[in-house]
Amino acid sequence: MSQVTIILPDNSTKVFNHEPTALEVAQSIGPRLGKETLGVKINGSNEISDLRTVLKDQTKVALVTTKSPEAVEVIRHTAAHVMADAVQKLWPEVKVTIGPVIDNGFYYDFDSPFTFTEEHFEKIEKEMANIVAKDLVIRREDWPISKAIETFKGMKERFKVELIESLAEKGETTVGIYYNGDGWFDLCRGPHIQTTGQIKAFKLLSVAGAYWRGDEKNAQLQRIYATAFNDKKDLELYLHNIEEAKKRDHRKLGKELGLFYFNELAPGSPFFTGKGATVYTALQTYLRELYMETGYQEVITPQIFDVNLFHTSGHYQNYKENMFFTKVDERDFASKPMNCPSHCLLFNSDKYSYRDLPVKMADFGRLHRYEKSGAMHGLTRVRTFCQDDAHIFCRLDQLQEEIAKFMQLLNRVYDKLGMSNYKIFLSTRPENRMGSEEYWDMAEGALAEALKTLNLPFEINPGDGAFYGPKLDIMFVDALSRPWQLGTLQVDPNLPQAFDLKYTGEDNKEHRPVMLHRAILGSLERFIGVYLEHTAGHLPPWLAPVQVSILNVTDRVNGFCDELMTLLKADKVRVEFDRRNEKLNYKIREAQLQKVPYMIIVGDKEAESRTVSLRLRDGSEHKGLSVEHVKEMIVNDINQRLLQASLMKPATT
Repeated sequence: MSQVTIILPDNSTKVFNHEPTALEVAQSIGPRLGKETLGVKINGSNEISDLRTVLKDQTKVALVTTKSPEAVEVIRHTAAHVMADAVQKLWPEVKVTIGPVIDNGFYYDFDSPFTFTEEHFEKIEKEMANIVAKDLVIRREDWPISKAIETFKGMKERFKVELIESLAEKGETTVGIYYNGDGWFDLCRGPHIQTTGQIKAFKLLSVAGAYWRGDEKNAQLQRIYATAFNDKKDLELYLHNIEEAKKRDHRKLGKELGLFYFNELAPGSPFFTGKGATVYTALQTYLRELYMETGYQEVITPQIFDVNLFHTSGHYQNYKENMFFTKVDERDFASKPMNCPSHCLLFNSDKYSYRDLPVKMADFGRLHRYEKSGAMHGLTRVRTFCQDDAHIFCRLDQLQEEIAKFMQLLNRVYDKLGMSNYKIFLSTRPENRMGSEEYWDMAEGALAEALKTLNLPFEINPGDGAFYGPKLDIMFVDALSRPWQLGTLQVDPNLPQAFDLKYTGEDNKEHRPVMLHRAILGSLERFIGVYLEHTAGHLPPWLAPVQVSILNVTDRVNGFCDELMTLLKADKVRVEFDRRNEKLNYKIREAQLQKVPYMIIVGDKEAESRTVSLRLRDGSEHKGLSVEHVKEMIVNDINQRLLQASLMKPATT
C-alpha cells in the first residue's frame, strides 16, 4: 500500500505505510498521548469516533484525550458496559437491553426476574470497582450479522437479537462487539476507552421502570441510572449538585411559596395562585415594556382553528401527534400548539409595502401541546402554557439586522435576570422538513453569518431544526451547571410560501417576506420552573410575590405598621403586615422561608422615633433608618429591577 497521510489539528501530518487507527496516530506522536487518548473526531465532525477507527489517507483528526471536555462522554459509554457486566456477574439470570449515554450520566435497561432497589447498588458498585481495578483491555470485533444473531440467541438475550435483526433490515451486514478483557461482551457502536482502569469515578443514582423501546405495549424493564467522571472531585461536585437540586426542585419550592399547584382533573395544566400569577404577570409586564421600546405590536389570536389551517402550515403533517383535536359543527378543529399560523393569517389580512417591514407581532396566547403522561414534569413539561412568542416578517435584506437585534434583546433580558451564562446552538435541517434545499441553505447560512458577525460562539446541532426552518437554541446554564433550552430564533422562508404572504417592493412588484420565529424566555411556565431552581426561590425584588414583610414586636406599634403599609402600597409595593401574636424570631423565620427580600421590623423604640430596622434577605440588619429612606430604597430596587435588595445611602439634603 502507498503511504497514508493523516492531518493533525495544526495541519502538521503523520505518515504511515498502512491505514492506521486513531490510537496508532496518538502513539506515534508520543507515549503519553497514546495512553491518554480516548477517542477521535474525524474531518471536522463533532461526533466522537472510536479510537480503534481505521483512518484513510488525508483524514483530518482531532484526538479526544482525558483532558478534553468530551472525555467524560466516552468514559460513560464504557462505564455503562462495566455496570452491565457487573450486574450479570452478580445475577446471570438478568438480561441486558440498551445502555446509552445521556446528559450527566448513563443508564442501562435490564430484564430482571426480581426488582432492583437502591439496596442492590452497593453490590453492583463493588463489582464494578473490581472490574475497573483489573484494568481490562477493551477490544472491538466486527461480527457478521448471522454470527451475532446466533451468538445472542444462544445466550437467550432476546432483546439483543431483536436489535440485530432490525439492523439487518436496514441493510447492515456487520455489527460492533466490545469485550471487557476476554470475558463479558456486548453489542455496541462505541466509542469506548482503552481499558476499564481509565474510569476514575462512578456512582449509581436511581432505578426506575421503562418499556422496551419506549413502547407501553412492550415488555417492562428496569432502568438503572448512573454517572461516571474522569476525576473524583468532579463526581463529588456532581453529587453535591444533585442534593442541592433536590432542595431547589421547583415543584417543592412552588408548594412552599404557594405559587402553583396541579390537579388530576387537568393533567399537565398548572394552576397559578395569586402569588404565582404575580410572578407570571411581572415577567409579562417587563417584556411588554421592551416590546413598546423595540417596535413590537402585541396581538391576540384565537386558541382553536379549523384543521385546514394546520394542513396549510404543515403542523398536521409534521406535528399532529403533539396536538389536541375536537369537532365543532361537524368540522374538525384543533387547539393551536403554536402562534405562527395565526400570525400568518393576521399578516395576510392587511397590505404591506417594503417601507412597512419589518412587522413584529408579539403574542402571549395560550398554547396546547400533547405530552405523554410519563413525560410531564412540574412546570417544565406541561400541556398548556404561553410563550413570550413573537414573529418578525421582514425583507431578505433586513434579515441580518433583525437577527442581531434579537440577540441584543435576549442578552439584555438575560443580564437583567442574572442569566448571563448561556450557550448558542445552531440546529440545522431535520430529516422531515418542508421547503426546498435552496431555502434551507439560505436560512442556515443567514443564522451562521449573523453569529459570526456578532462574534458569538456557537455549536452546530445537526438535524434538530424545526420542520419549517433552522433555529438558534439558547441553552441557559443554571447555578448548578445544568443546561436548559429557553430562548430560540428560527429563520423560516417556508411558512410565508405556504400562506402565500406578500408585500409590495420598491419595484412595485410582489415579494415574499422572510419570517422569524422568536422567544426569549420561551414558555413562561417552563421559565418560571427553571428560574425558581436557578435562584433557589430567591427571586429578585421586582419578581417576588411579597416584596416587603412588616414585622411588629408588640401590638402597641400596630398603628405605625399600618401607616408604613399604606405608604408602601401607595408606591405599588407588594407588602404584608404580619400582625400575628408570635415572637419576632418566629416571624423572621417565616418571612425567610417565604424568601421575602425586605423585612421591616418595628418595636416601641422605632415607633417612638418613627424609624425602622430593615433586615435584608441575606441576613444583614440595618437599624435606625428613616421611613423615607427605606421607602426610597425599596421602590428604587423594584423600579430598577435589581437582582438583589440594595442598601442605598440616605439622600443628602
